[in-house]
Amino acid sequence: MPRVAVPAVPVPGFEAEAKLALVEFLLTSIDLQDSARRALDWLVAHSPVTQAVVLIVEAVSNEMLLVAEHGVPNSAVVDFAVSRADAMHPLVEALSSRHPVFIEGLSSRYRVPLDARSFHAIPLRAEDDDVGRGLLLVTGTGPELEGDALWLARTLGKQVSRLASRQSLAETRFGQERMLLYSIINAVTDPILLTDTEGKLIIANSHAEKLFAAPEEASEGWRRAVGLNNMLFSAALSTSAVGTAELARRELLLVDPLEGSDLLFELLSSRAKDERQGTYVVSILRNVTDLARAKEEIEESYRTLRIAQAEVRDERHRLDLIIDSVADPILVTDEEGDIVLMNTPAERLFNAPGVENEAALRRVQGNGANLTSFVSNVLTRSGEQRYRGEIQLADPVSGRPLPVEALAGTILSEQGELMWVVTILHDLTEAIEKARLYEQLKEASQELEKNVQEATAELAEQNELLRRQHIALEQASALKSQFLANMSHEFRTPLNAILGYTHMLLNNVTGQVTDPQRKSLTRIDSNSRHLLALINDILDITRIEAGRMPLNITKFGVPDLVDEVMSELEPIIRRSNIAVESQMGTRLPPVRSDRQKVKQILLNLLSNALKFTPSGSVTMSAAYDARGNQMVLAVRDTGVGIAEEDQARVFEDFRQLDSSPARGYGGTGLGLSICRRLAHMLGGSIELDSRLGQGSTFTLRIPVKVKRR
Repeated sequence: MPRVAVPAVPVPGFEAEAKLALVEFLLTSIDLQDSARRALDWLVAHSPVTQAVVLIVEAVSNEMLLVAEHGVPNSAVVDFAVSRADAMHPLVEALSSRHPVFIEGLSSRYRVPLDARSFHAIPLRAEDDDVGRGLLLVTGTGPELEGDALWLARTLGKQVSRLASRQSLAETRFGQERMLLYSIINAVTDPILLTDTEGKLIIANSHAEKLFAAPEEASEGWRRAVGLNNMLFSAALSTSAVGTAELARRELLLVDPLEGSDLLFELLSSRAKDERQGTYVVSILRNVTDLARAKEEIEESYRTLRIAQAEVRDERHRLDLIIDSVADPILVTDEEGDIVLMNTPAERLFNAPGVENEAALRRVQGNGANLTSFVSNVLTRSGEQRYRGEIQLADPVSGRPLPVEALAGTILSEQGELMWVVTILHDLTEAIEKARLYEQLKEASQELEKNVQEATAELAEQNELLRRQHIALEQASALKSQFLANMSHEFRTPLNAILGYTHMLLNNVTGQVTDPQRKSLTRIDSNSRHLLALINDILDITRIEAGRMPLNITKFGVPDLVDEVMSELEPIIRRSNIAVESQMGTRLPPVRSDRQKVKQILLNLLSNALKFTPSGSVTMSAAYDARGNQMVLAVRDTGVGIAEEDQARVFEDFRQLDSSPARGYGGTGLGLSICRRLAHMLGGSIELDSRLGQGSTFTLRIPVKVKRR
């Protein structure tokens, strides 16, 4: 942000003290930017200057850069720089002048850090400088320049020249010391490196550069070797070995970039701390490749000696180890067949220690004779180092026969002469028992396979019999359905005739009938109509089973259908003396289905509710299930109810819960069965919820739009 200074009120002697204070600060300051800012603060406080800028020539880039400013907006000073190569720029021309330059009416193509139309450019130089080291820019309305500004420019110019000379002298001394340092480290035969804590190379002597730096003309293999060396060196520095300032030693394996061979170095690393520059690591690599090779050869010789000594000891105890580690009897015999060495299981068979029984001793002698015979057979087979055979031995204590398998091998000397015969005996008792059990298992398996085959054949025969019975049942069911359909048609013809003549008689077509006659005719008409309804139910069942029941799909409204059902059963409702009502939900959509079959289901459900409800109420309701896109029609009564164990049976054909001849309710038991079959044809279902003595609720669910079959 621009500094805003309050102009000082001139006080006698105060201005001299202020100049003296500024000069003392500049003499003690070694920072150019702090000096420039302090000078501008003094100028603003002791003169009417409102905008001022200090520009300094940067030696490396040869550009004038802004180091301090006051009263200048940020937009004018952002990234401001003027190259001295631009000789036509007014600021560059002013830099070469020995006197202040007043600039006004500056062209817009020249960028300056002041937004004033006119300003003074005062070169910052010492008395012996030919060219200014910077510029002091101050605003002004005319060529006249404030005396304080001119004094400040001369004072600040001397400070800039002094600090520049100090920096140049420091750089000269640093270069001399650096050359001396390079001469010293290059005289050392070991690689020496100065790195930061992350392993980045700062200084290295010529021996280190051969390992960690590749020239531009280096081959690809050389560059890869150098990259690998740098990675290994950085990893070594990152360990805890250089975690302290004390000298740390460790081994480091590198690659010779020229020959590609491995080089082993002893890495000595130590931390060097500088208060201003931070922490560095000084590393010295001492080539210990030859020393490592000599050490490896000595260790290899010592290792070979130890192996030889171990082999001698192993050879001494080898036979004992083999014999003691095997559970089977092992014997070592000479070429004469005499036993030289044997383990404990073999001693029990061929020595029987602690046994003084004469029979046992005879068995031991027999075992030895059989072994000698076996070894003789081994020796007679020239050219074979392995021989396998069976020996019949006996347990010396129990006398139990011991069939064993013997595996013999010969041990030859370096000259090929026979030295020993090693025989291993394996008890075959368990193997023989397993073979016997295997034979028994094999026989049992064959018997089981035979039984399975017989059972499979019998099962196939039973399946064929069941298949034929199934076909016969299907045929019988089809004949039954056909018979019921034919008989229904045959029954309906005379019944319709009876109903027709009865209707004519009741309407006095053939003459007046008496009251007793009318009463009898009315009973005939009622029972005939009941019989016709039963025959129609049987005919519907046969049609549904045969798949001949047609669907007549129409679009209708549910409220109108419910009103029609209530109207048709109005006489029965009036005689029942119970409350019957309908409840219609809001926004019931029209239904595309078979209207007559939905009506038939509702008539049956409502008539059943009226039949089995001696008192109370019956309610028919309709609602729309948006989730399943279904119309839900329910008939709820407060009648006798149905027990839970009987609820699944009420939908069976010809099923009535009270099937006794003296039952209180009539019917064939086909109504609910037909309702469920019709609901399935319409793509819906019928659900029952009932409690004995509390009433029942039959719920019909049908899709709003039935799918055509």
